[in-house]
Amino acid sequence: MSGGEERDGVSLTNLDQPLFEGVGATKRDLVDYLDAVADLILPELRDRPLSVVRVRPGQAPFMQKNVPKYTPSWVQTVSLWAESSRRQVSYALCNDRRTLLWFANQRAVEYHPTLGLIEDLWRPTCLVLDIDPPEGGAFTLAVRAAELARQALADAGLAGAVKTSGSKGVHVVVPIGARARSEDVAAATRALAARAERLDPDLATTAFIREDRAGKVFLDSTRAGGATVAAAYSPRVRPGVPVSFPVSWEELDRVQPGDFTVHSAPGLIAGRGPWLDGLPEQELSAELIAEGHTIPIARVQAMHEGKRRARARRADETGASGPPADIS
Repeated sequence: MSGGEERDGVSLTNLDQPLFEGVGATKRDLVDYLDAVADLILPELRDRPLSVVRVRPGQAPFMQKNVPKYTPSWVQTVSLWAESSRRQVSYALCNDRRTLLWFANQRAVEYHPTLGLIEDLWRPTCLVLDIDPPEGGAFTLAVRAAELARQALADAGLAGAVKTSGSKGVHVVVPIGARARSEDVAAATRALAARAERLDPDLATTAFIREDRAGKVFLDSTRAGGATVAAAYSPRVRPGVPVSFPVSWEELDRVQPGDFTVHSAPGLIAGRGPWLDGLPEQELSAELIAEGHTIPIARVQAMHEGKRRARARRADETGASGPPADIS
């Protein structure tokens, strides 16, 4: 029998169904978890256009940006032009418990807000380094690389907070208010990643193309501009339903991503406030920004390099004297 109830005016349905295949959690577990952490996750989402990852029965997980037509009128939305799809997209603003519960009932598992507030999306309020261990690599490698990022920040007069990503790695986040334009924040992020890489190039790399990473930890500096990042306390579509959980730097090397799940995290939040409250908004130096502007944008560089390698492969396959490749 599927459970059903109402909370804050939201009708909750099919609560006893598995959340997704082989996960060991029900839809009720998701709803109960998000309700338990509402006071902590809502400050992460408030006034930020929201993308969510939903998991519907019998379907693969999918990211939803545009709210469905059946969205209740009381869910706040904002219409933005999406350059990639060349259309207006109606994003939700998850500003209250009622909206969060509605999303939970829609089987929205992951919550990815923009880095900028709706009042000025192109001024991110934080700088983010996303640190991922190599395929099959231990979480401890990501921890070691996060310490490189911490040192690079300290050398630049900055301090960041850290959280598990809820997947394999960690996010290092620096509150910066909304002082700098996104292109300058992106540049500063590239500079910090490059500085961290130089501290231990045998451990960490900024190589965007996977095959160029040589089994090293990836320091991803692309969480800027119009990018989103999994919010603190957001569940993830992974076995066990882990959540992105803030930790102190001192405890980072004593935890594993699987320590924080929709089952365990509610018992670990007592006495916690919004996770970045302990850090002041910080200023990015002109020197750091200028250095970053000399570093190629990773995605653009990777795109051009990918095309170059594809041309080289085609040349190898056809022979140097063969006909030119058809690139129409």
